[in-house]
Amino acid sequence: MISLREVVDSDLPTFWEHLTDPAAQYVAAVTRGYHYDRTLFDRYWARVRSDPEVVMRTVVADGVPVGHAAVYGPPDEREVTYWIGRTHWGRGFATAALAELLDLVSTRPLHAHAAADNAGSIRVLEKCGFVITGHGRGMGRARGGEIDEVSLILA
Repeated sequence: MISLREVVDSDLPTFWEHLTDPAAQYVAAVTRGYHYDRTLFDRYWARVRSDPEVVMRTVVADGVPVGHAAVYGPPDEREVTYWIGRTHWGRGFATAALAELLDLVSTRPLHAHAAADNAGSIRVLEKCGFVITGHGRGMGRARGGEIDEVSLILA
């Protein structure tokens, strides 16, 4: 259904399109400056692609990049993240990509966070073995203020 591969330069325009989609930003809620500014976006991608501690992959379906998935952070706080372009939602790509990433990275525990009302992302994480370990509040820049969040872990 999908495959993961190393990120290549030609993926970046697609990632920019995905990350700047206002509807997708709203669902994700937690966004960073690089979701809104192309210069920051370019700097972010140059940094993560050169960091040997970050495992960053392009998610490919039918030969087309549909998103990205990564593991990052210090050894005792490694975290997963993923972003699938909105036009590709609902096809199981996020679940398949995360499952493949988890096969690639054997580090445990792995952590994840999601907006508490992002049922799709929470479902993806739970299908891949993550369990909710806590609830809290965080800054949801895309929503203009604090949001409820859930913390998850894969032991």
